[in-house]
Amino acid sequence: MTLDPSLLNAFAPTGKLRASINLGNPLLANRNAPTGEVGGISVDLAREFAARLGVEAELVVFDTASKSVDAVTTEAADIGFFAIDPVRGAGIAFTAPYVLIEGFYLVRDDSPVQSNEDVDQETNRVVVGKGSAYDLFLTRELKRAQIVRAASSQAVVETFLADGIEVAAGVKQQLEADSAGKPGLRLLGERFMVIQQAMGTPKSRGEAAAAHLKAFVEEMKRDGFVAASLARHGVKGASVAPASDL
Repeated sequence: MTLDPSLLNAFAPTGKLRASINLGNPLLANRNAPTGEVGGISVDLAREFAARLGVEAELVVFDTASKSVDAVTTEAADIGFFAIDPVRGAGIAFTAPYVLIEGFYLVRDDSPVQSNEDVDQETNRVVVGKGSAYDLFLTRELKRAQIVRAASSQAVVETFLADGIEVAAGVKQQLEADSAGKPGLRLLGERFMVIQQAMGTPKSRGEAAAAHLKAFVEEMKRDGFVAASLARHGVKGASVAPASDL
């Protein structure tokens, strides 16, 4: 792949493509416990993009979305994989989404909360992963309920149970996995948001770099790369995002 030198320098000023990887959403990236190796669709896309640039991918791994976002915003990383949000968009140029994920609420069986409309009440506290996409979204949307921020998305259900909080919010599959084997809990019947997972690069890298990354994501969706990666990693509950006009 032949690139204008200025474009290559925009993505890999250190000679490598530093890719910020967030392990906070195991649907997209996770660490193999026996080997310590990091894998997932985010890693697959990072390595494919680096290969297209003709450079090595250097994975910069974080345990939360907020740390991963900060790495790209401060240019400690060259690209990242995030849910699209206007707060994050202040310093990051996003592509269109490559996958869509659902956000759900979790409550106890005896909770009076029966629907999403019941959540935003003064009597309710809602625990979220600090700095997550649904934290940012619910901070804007909830007017009466109190938001409680757990240290990470992985700690949401634990905090919900330990502190007797009324509602937990998160990615549907993570809530299901973290509440498995814990009786007396239920998900509400519908999603409260669709989380749009996209790639991003620092806005300071310029419009040409942002456009190039957008085109890459559209190609990865169009030629089946995203779908094949989801299938290879056994990801359930995430769908390939539709094509977007550039």
